[in-house]
This record gives sequence, structure tokens and C-alpha cells, in this order.
Amino acid sequence: MYIEQGYKGLHELWRYAIGVLIIIVGWQVIGAAPLTIVFLAKALQSGDIPTDLDLSGISNFLGSNLFFFLVLLTFAIGFIVLYLTVKLLHKQSFVSLTTSRKRIDWKRVFFTFFLWAVISVAFIGLDIYLSPEDYVYNFQPDLFLVLLLIAIIFIPIQTSFEEYFLRGYLMQGLGIAAKNRWVPLIGTSLIFGLMHIFNPEVAKIGYGVMVFYIGTGLFLGILTLMDEGLELALGFHAANNFTAALIVHAEWTAFQTNSIYKDISEPEIGWEVFAPVFIIYPIVLLILSKKYGWTNWKDRLTGNLIPPVSHNETTEIK
Repeated sequence: MYIEQGYKGLHELWRYAIGVLIIIVGWQVIGAAPLTIVFLAKALQSGDIPTDLDLSGISNFLGSNLFFFLVLLTFAIGFIVLYLTVKLLHKQSFVSLTTSRKRIDWKRVFFTFFLWAVISVAFIGLDIYLSPEDYVYNFQPDLFLVLLLIAIIFIPIQTSFEEYFLRGYLMQGLGIAAKNRWVPLIGTSLIFGLMHIFNPEVAKIGYGVMVFYIGTGLFLGILTLMDEGLELALGFHAANNFTAALIVHAEWTAFQTNSIYKDISEPEIGWEVFAPVFIIYPIVLLILSKKYGWTNWKDRLTGNLIPPVSHNETTEIK
């Protein structure tokens, strides 16, 4: 079982408490240092500090591709810190953090990547077709090619960091602490939502959009527990952010990129917030459950953990 893979490393709760602190500092402090340095250097060079310091303003000041690269670099640095934490603090193999299988199943990663990429492109294309007045064609070949290169290299790292940290490290740690599966499933879903609470979409649309973020976290958690590994969640998350970065952006979205289209509509909570959570995700779960033969949903999602019996305990029992 996936959460039980955490027992293959040093799993005392104090290690997880220290590990979370190390990872957050590495991600949010060390990881953000290059962005801060570049921003201050350009401000000093130009003699002008922009008064508009939201994501759109900073992106315009630095240039969208440079800003996008520096934002994704924070996750790359966070990923390195997470990897070192798992290897050095927990003495755990990265395979056991990824999956309960003997090796990482890359076919699963690519299947959900292409499945969700096709679904995302189809829905975005449909909305552009039905509401062309809400979009501006924004394609600039030179800038887009640079964006594409950044996205190919760094978006999988960014999304993998989030998955390994939440559905991997924290899910195993919370599961070991709670001795069940429902606490880490609900807990990581709420944390995933709270990680996005400062996104500009929330400020612009309102807290109702948190239904989408928490619902997506719950969906990814179900994928992980039902499939006994992160592979499906890794592919899905990468496809979601990849299409979001390349196809369409708006002044009020987290990704400020040289995408093909720009959304100029007035944002509001609509079908695009609730439909994925209550309609599309359940359909995707049905497709994947049929493909991979998932059974015993209740125990996999809410059952208790049974810690492995150590060698010493076995000897005493005998």
C-alpha cells in the first residue's frame, strides 16, 4: 500500500516536522532568492520600482518569460531540497516516496498527461469557439518558443514538487501519524487548497474558487490512494499546468505567460469552477478505475494503516 511505503524510511514524527520546515524554507526563502535578486537588480538599474506589485505588474516589469522562469525556479530549488530531505533525513528511497510498485510506472504518468491534455485543450477550444469575444489572439512566435522551452523543462518539475510534497511526503507522514487513510486524504486536499489561497484568481473571483482547488486536491489524493502511487497524479498535474501556461492566460491568473490566447473577459464564478470537480473529475476517475481495475474503494480511501511488524517485535512474539 502506498502510505505504508513511508515505513521503509526513518519515520519518526519529529523528522516529518523538521522536514516540512526545511522544505518550506528551501522553497519559499532560498527558492525565491533569485527572483528577488533579479527584481531588485533591474529596479536599481532602471532607477524605477514599479508601484504595481501584483503578478501582472511584476511580469510586465521583468518580462513575462523571465518572470515565469524565475517563478518556476523556486519550485525547482524546492524539489532539490525535498529530495535531499527524503534521502538524508528519512533515509528513504525516492521510488518508495513515488509508488508502491517496484519501479516508477512511466506509462501511467504519460497516460494521464495525454488524457488530461486532450480534455483541457478540448474545453478551452470549445469556450474560445462559443465566446470568441472573450479572447484575444496573442501568439508571438519568438516569445512563444522561449515559453515552450521553459514549460517543457520546468513545469514538470514544478508540478512534481507539489505532488511529491503533498501527495507524497505529507500524505505518508500524516498517514503514519493518524494510522489511517482518510486523515491524509482530507488533510492534503485542504492544504493543497490553502496553498492556492493567495493566487490572484481568489482575490479576483472570490473564495468560491476554493471549491475548485480543494476539489482538485481531493481528486489527486484519490488517484494516489486508489492507484497506490503518484504516477497518475504526476501526469495529470503536469498536463493541467502545461496547457494553462501555453494556451491561455489572463491578467488575473497565476500564470503570466506569452500564451497563444489572452482571456479579456470579466472573471466570475461559473461552470469552469464547478464542472471539473462535480462532473469531469468523476468521469476521469471512472475511466481510470476501469483501465486499472480499482476495487475496495472504501478501505483504500478511509481504511486504517497497519504498521509493519519489526524484526525485534517478531522475535518477541515468538
